[in-house]
Amino acid sequence: MRIVQDTNVLVAALRSGAGASRSILESCLRRSHQPLMAQALWLEYHDVLGRADLWKDCALTARERAELLDDLTAVCIWVQIWFLWRPNLPDDGDNHVAELAIAGNAAALVTFNLKDFLPAKFAAAGMKILTPAQFVQHYPL
Repeated sequence: MRIVQDTNVLVAALRSGAGASRSILESCLRRSHQPLMAQALWLEYHDVLGRADLWKDCALTARERAELLDDLTAVCIWVQIWFLWRPNLPDDGDNHVAELAIAGNAAALVTFNLKDFLPAKFAAAGMKILTPAQFVQHYPL
Protein backbone atom coordinates (compact mmCIF):
# COMPACT_ATOMS: atom_id res chain seq x y z
CA MET A 1 0.00 0.00 0.00
CA ARG A 2 1.31 3.42 -0.95
CA ILE A 3 1.47 5.82 1.99
CA VAL A 4 2.78 9.27 2.82
CA GLN A 5 4.11 9.88 6.32
CA ASP A 6 3.96 13.46 7.50
CA THR A 7 7.14 14.67 9.17
CA ASN A 8 5.55 14.58 12.63
CA VAL A 9 5.07 10.80 12.24
CA LEU A 10 8.75 10.28 11.42
CA VAL A 11 9.79 12.38 14.42
CA ALA A 12 7.48 10.42 16.74
CA ALA A 13 8.84 7.13 15.37
CA LEU A 14 12.41 8.13 16.17
CA ARG A 15 11.72 9.67 19.56
CA SER A 16 9.87 6.61 20.85
CA GLY A 17 10.98 3.00 20.95
CA ALA A 18 7.41 1.79 20.53
CA GLY A 19 4.02 2.96 19.32
CA ALA A 20 2.14 3.18 16.07
CA SER A 21 4.55 5.64 14.43
CA ARG A 22 7.48 3.32 15.06
CA SER A 23 5.49 0.34 13.77
CA ILE A 24 4.66 2.19 10.56
CA LEU A 25 8.28 3.21 10.01
CA GLU A 26 9.44 -0.36 10.58
CA SER A 27 6.81 -1.70 8.18
CA CYS A 28 8.05 0.72 5.53
CA LEU A 29 11.66 -0.31 6.08
CA ARG A 30 10.58 -3.97 5.72
CA ARG A 31 8.73 -2.97 2.54
CA SER A 32 5.37 -4.10 3.92
CA HIS A 33 4.08 -0.68 2.86
CA GLN A 34 5.36 1.54 0.08
CA PRO A 35 6.32 4.96 1.42
CA LEU A 36 6.21 7.78 -1.09
CA MET A 37 8.85 10.48 -1.22
CA ALA A 38 9.37 13.73 -3.11
CA GLN A 39 12.11 16.29 -2.93
CA ALA A 40 10.19 18.72 -0.70
CA LEU A 41 9.35 16.04 1.88
CA TRP A 42 12.91 14.67 1.87
CA LEU A 43 14.27 18.17 2.45
CA GLU A 44 11.83 18.65 5.33
CA TYR A 45 12.81 15.28 6.86
CA HIS A 46 16.49 16.16 6.46
CA ASP A 47 16.01 19.58 8.06
CA VAL A 48 14.05 18.27 11.05
CA LEU A 49 16.43 15.36 11.68
CA GLY A 50 19.33 17.82 11.77
CA ARG A 51 17.84 20.11 14.44
CA ALA A 52 19.99 19.33 17.47
CA ASP A 53 17.63 21.00 19.96
CA LEU A 54 14.79 18.66 18.94
CA TRP A 55 16.85 15.55 19.64
CA LYS A 56 18.55 16.38 22.97
CA ASP A 57 16.74 13.61 24.85
CA CYS A 58 16.70 11.12 21.98
CA ALA A 59 18.76 7.94 22.06
CA LEU A 60 19.70 8.28 18.38
CA THR A 61 22.78 10.25 17.41
CA ALA A 62 22.82 12.64 14.46
CA ARG A 63 24.72 10.03 12.46
CA GLU A 64 22.16 7.33 13.29
CA ARG A 65 19.31 9.63 12.28
CA ALA A 66 21.06 10.39 8.98
CA GLU A 67 21.63 6.67 8.34
CA LEU A 68 18.00 5.92 9.07
CA LEU A 69 16.91 8.61 6.62
CA ASP A 70 19.20 7.03 4.03
CA ASP A 71 17.64 3.61 4.70
CA LEU A 72 14.12 5.01 4.44
CA THR A 73 14.99 6.91 1.29
CA ALA A 74 16.26 3.70 -0.30
CA VAL A 75 12.89 1.95 0.09
CA CYS A 76 10.72 4.90 -0.93
CA ILE A 77 8.96 5.28 -4.21
CA TRP A 78 10.13 8.63 -5.50
CA VAL A 79 7.40 10.73 -7.04
CA GLN A 80 8.11 13.55 -9.45
CA ILE A 81 5.61 16.34 -8.94
CA TRP A 82 5.15 17.87 -12.38
CA PHE A 83 2.62 20.47 -11.39
CA LEU A 84 1.36 21.82 -8.12
CA TRP A 85 -2.08 20.87 -6.89
CA ARG A 86 -1.94 23.50 -4.13
CA PRO A 87 -4.76 22.17 -1.99
CA ASN A 88 -4.43 25.40 0.03
CA LEU A 89 -4.56 23.75 3.40
CA PRO A 90 -4.79 25.91 6.54
CA ASP A 91 -1.02 25.46 7.06
CA ASP A 92 0.63 26.24 3.72
CA GLY A 93 3.61 24.12 4.81
CA ASP A 94 1.40 21.04 4.55
CA ASN A 95 0.52 21.55 0.90
CA HIS A 96 3.60 19.72 -0.41
CA VAL A 97 2.65 16.64 1.65
CA ALA A 98 -0.85 16.66 0.14
CA GLU A 99 0.62 17.17 -3.34
CA LEU A 100 2.84 14.13 -2.88
CA ALA A 101 -0.10 12.02 -1.73
CA ILE A 102 -2.13 13.11 -4.75
CA ALA A 103 0.64 12.72 -7.32
CA GLY A 104 1.74 9.38 -5.87
CA ASN A 105 -1.78 7.98 -5.69
CA ALA A 106 -1.38 7.24 -1.98
CA ALA A 107 -3.97 5.09 -0.25
CA ALA A 108 -3.29 6.87 3.03
CA LEU A 109 -1.71 10.03 4.36
CA VAL A 110 -0.55 9.42 7.93
CA THR A 111 -0.29 12.45 10.22
CA PHE A 112 -0.93 13.63 13.75
CA ASN A 113 -2.24 16.84 12.20
CA LEU A 114 -5.69 15.70 11.07
CA LYS A 115 -7.37 19.08 11.53
CA ASP A 116 -5.21 20.72 8.86
CA PHE A 117 -5.54 17.88 6.32
CA LEU A 118 -9.20 16.92 6.69
CA PRO A 119 -10.58 19.97 4.82
CA ALA A 120 -8.65 18.90 1.73
CA LYS A 121 -10.86 18.10 -1.23
CA PHE A 122 -8.57 15.28 -2.36
CA ALA A 123 -9.80 13.09 0.51
CA ALA A 124 -12.90 12.37 -1.56
CA ALA A 125 -10.73 10.52 -4.07
CA GLY A 126 -10.59 7.55 -1.69
CA MET A 127 -7.40 8.47 0.15
CA LYS A 128 -7.64 8.04 3.89
CA ILE A 129 -6.17 10.65 6.21
CA LEU A 130 -5.30 8.87 9.43
CA THR A 131 -3.32 9.23 12.63
CA PRO A 132 -0.66 6.54 13.11
CA ALA A 133 -2.92 4.71 15.60
CA GLN A 134 -5.83 4.78 13.16
CA PHE A 135 -3.59 3.53 10.36
CA VAL A 136 -2.39 0.58 12.44
CA GLN A 137 -5.98 -0.17 13.41
CA HIS A 138 -7.23 -0.09 9.79
CA TYR A 139 -4.17 -1.79 8.27
CA PRO A 140 -2.60 -4.16 10.79
CA LEU A 141 1.12 -4.40 10.36
